[in-house]
Amino acid sequence: MTEHLAARDSARVDFLTVAEMVEPGARVLDVGCGNGALLALLAEKRGCDARGIELSQRGVNEAVSRGLSVVQGDADKDLASYPDGAFDYVILSQTLQATHRPKDVLADMLRIGKRAIVSFPNFAHWRIRSQILFKGRMPVTENLSYSWFDTPNIHFCTIADFVALARIMDAKIENAVALDRFGQRIMVNAPWALWNLFGDQAIFCLSKSRD
Repeated sequence: MTEHLAARDSARVDFLTVAEMVEPGARVLDVGCGNGALLALLAEKRGCDARGIELSQRGVNEAVSRGLSVVQGDADKDLASYPDGAFDYVILSQTLQATHRPKDVLADMLRIGKRAIVSFPNFAHWRIRSQILFKGRMPVTENLSYSWFDTPNIHFCTIADFVALARIMDAKIENAVALDRFGQRIMVNAPWALWNLFGDQAIFCLSKSRD
């Protein structure tokens, strides 16, 4: 879709993949933007008008100190205040599972952006399944690194679950990528079922189907 972006130490591999899905010069809102690393990448490499919303004051402070346009806000509450079609892309990176109302958050993203890009850890990966099967305990992995009693993740999601949600919401899947735990793309043309088994995380680009 776009040229490959070279990896660098300060950028997560999934950020690079997300950035490749964004057209140069686009208006972008990054929801749950943390310290603004993805915003900085989009502004530098894609020439985007990149803005962010972040729940933690620390994240906001770090992003603003880097010269980025970031405000404090809650994805579950504050997206409703944004007007329809305000952005070309609305991004939610590794945050969907931590929201209280994932379906409503995704609906707002598709309302205020022409496209929504969502990345999330895949709870159906075979390593996670094996930990539950053989250890009988909630899994801890690189992408799901918290113990069950202190995790911010409240709605665990699988690739199959997200595909089903997109269908329920009448959203078009324009692009999708599954990554292994090293950040490498896997099984580009494989069925969803194989992605669901072997994908450590996934990145989807959606648009709202309009009659």
